[in-house]
Amino acid sequence: MTVQNKWAALALLATTQFVLILDLTIIGIASPIMGTELHLKPQELSWMTTAYTLVFGGLLLLGGRLADFMGRRRVFVAGMLLFAAASLAGGLASTGALVIAARAVQGLAGALVAPAALSLVMTIFKGDPQLNKAMGVWGAVGGVGGAAGVVLGGLLTDWFGWRSVFFVNVPVGVVVAALAFRLLPTARSTEPRGGFDLAGAITSTGGLALLTYAAEGSGALRAGAPAVVLLAAFLVIEWRSKNPLMPLGIFRKRRLRAGNVLMFLVPVAMQPIFFILTLYTQLVLGYSPTQSGLSMVAIAVTIAVTASTVGGRALSRYGVRTTAAVGIAFMLAGVLLYLRIDVDGSFLASMLAPELLTGFGFGLMVVPATVAATAEAAPGEAGLASGLMNVSQQTGISIGMALLISLAATTTGGSTQAADLVAGYHAAVWAAVAVLTIALAAALTMLPRHRTTTANESVAHQPA
Repeated sequence: MTVQNKWAALALLATTQFVLILDLTIIGIASPIMGTELHLKPQELSWMTTAYTLVFGGLLLLGGRLADFMGRRRVFVAGMLLFAAASLAGGLASTGALVIAARAVQGLAGALVAPAALSLVMTIFKGDPQLNKAMGVWGAVGGVGGAAGVVLGGLLTDWFGWRSVFFVNVPVGVVVAALAFRLLPTARSTEPRGGFDLAGAITSTGGLALLTYAAEGSGALRAGAPAVVLLAAFLVIEWRSKNPLMPLGIFRKRRLRAGNVLMFLVPVAMQPIFFILTLYTQLVLGYSPTQSGLSMVAIAVTIAVTASTVGGRALSRYGVRTTAAVGIAFMLAGVLLYLRIDVDGSFLASMLAPELLTGFGFGLMVVPATVAATAEAAPGEAGLASGLMNVSQQTGISIGMALLISLAATTTGGSTQAADLVAGYHAAVWAAVAVLTIALAAALTMLPRHRTTTANESVAHQPA
């Protein structure tokens, strides 16, 4: 591929990553109005998010392996068309059950698209010194997507109604699928293929789905134990299988292990912070949905600028350990400043400075973490490594939202008084500080000490 075609392909793939991450959060602000119009109970309304994360998280590993076996472009296109169809169905739905079903199908489509898209980026830029820069762009859109969801959700809901958060995906899905045949390589694995690991697919999908369900807080006791049993069975099956869905030897790769740990821990801390800020601005400061969304533009812009410009350069110069650790340190400083939010706070006094710090830190961290989680994968494992990284990230988001938001609610004790709400938010922020401290320790101890200047280094030189 020519240089121009590579960057056009990256732009296309980055757009899909943005939309998929966006869809994790865009429903949140639209949910109250949606619930009123469709007469949904609070527990039913929570399934607007749970249905998406449950299927998305449960099928990511399988989606990544299907991309390796069936062809990454083919799986990518199929997933985008399915995502567009599910979004159209969600926008036209007349009952809550139909919206929830549409969200589940969106999750299925996302599980096909996300690992296929990242593995295509790895394939297109394989051996190219610009891979670090490409990963910076990828990390930027992923980080911005989570923050931008609340912004766009508020704008679309206020201007066009809740159905618009579904309809906006339809033209994106169709156009991206059409352009994929022109811009993307087929990227099928050339390694010999044996029989498909059906038992591994069933146990991994069921285990991850139940784990996500338990993490969402919907059924921790009912789902947690079966999830552990299924995932344990999956590991046994993979250990004995001649053609495993997930070769366990992939975990012998040091940087891959470290990258996945960071991609799990950081979302545990940061995703609940985004959600807490939407609650704080609306319930305590009295912002409208649009104002609440716009109050977080600073963090989205900072992530985008940092990851796409500074992240790749810092990685090339200082290596994965230093770049990731410095990024997490900035996030830690920013989250500590969120403890300044109070009843009489304001955007300028309480939110701007920590948003800039956490946005810069996340943009700096996400590039080395993504490279570490994927760079050591063999050509036939690109989809697997991509799916595994997405599983780590998605599980982190689910567990973080369940634990930290529950902690805030428990501290509040059901009170709706502003002072009590702020006390709950502070408790969640302290928990995020603790998680980020663990993430910083993981970056300093798990990532290799020596400088890693490129994401294309030979696996042979990496210690196991």
